[in-house]
Amino acid sequence: MEEVQRYITINSIEHVGNNLAQLDIGRDLRKGVPEVIFAQGKEYQDIVRIVLSSMQKKEQVVISKIKRKDISRFRKSLKKRNFHLEVGKNSTTILISKNSYTAHKKIDKKIGILAAGTSDIGIAEEARLIAKAMGCGAIISYDVGIAGMNRIFPALQEMIAMKIDAIIVVAGMEGALASVISSIVDVPVIGVPTSVGYGFGSDGMAALASMLQSCTFGLAVVNIDNGVGAGALAALIANRTKLKQQRK
Repeated sequence: MEEVQRYITINSIEHVGNNLAQLDIGRDLRKGVPEVIFAQGKEYQDIVRIVLSSMQKKEQVVISKIKRKDISRFRKSLKKRNFHLEVGKNSTTILISKNSYTAHKKIDKKIGILAAGTSDIGIAEEARLIAKAMGCGAIISYDVGIAGMNRIFPALQEMIAMKIDAIIVVAGMEGALASVISSIVDVPVIGVPTSVGYGFGSDGMAALASMLQSCTFGLAVVNIDNGVGAGALAALIANRTKLKQQRK
């Protein structure tokens, strides 16, 4: 029955406007990943149309990389329609829920999210909101980069005590934090290089190269500024672990 349901959702497409967008409304059933609207390069009114079409079918939708200048009016527009919005701290990512119950539903699966610097928080929050939309809570600790190694350990101690299933490490500059964390924990680590840096390391290239060249084990790396991909992967790991525990 599950295989039949997955097959059916492959053909679940919602068309928006005249070739404006095609929504994969069965993705959450098939993949466990919510509808994510990539806002970069899209006009404000088109984003609103896509969101409203999505919310007719779904309980939650995530917008990523929306223009900062559009966040305020976007929030006002959707609140008038009684949607609940959560905007990530220092972030251009928004989690939209149909009602407050959906937005505040109990989530007990846990991942860890570390941001090396304050400039990396926006991407870390993007990962957190994606994971939250997938029913996965996060223990977060920001501004814990290797410039002050002593800041890392209290955060890791809490995460280990909570038996998290994966850790997302968001870091720009030379991106070394991902390797450090991967070398001392026994859970999968997902490195997210960010476009924070200057000179030779500008646009995140140095952080990406550093993470890809890491000699530690258990470290996977997503693309520069790809908080969405990191959050989805971490939540899939945590959700899969929870499912296996329930089946025992």
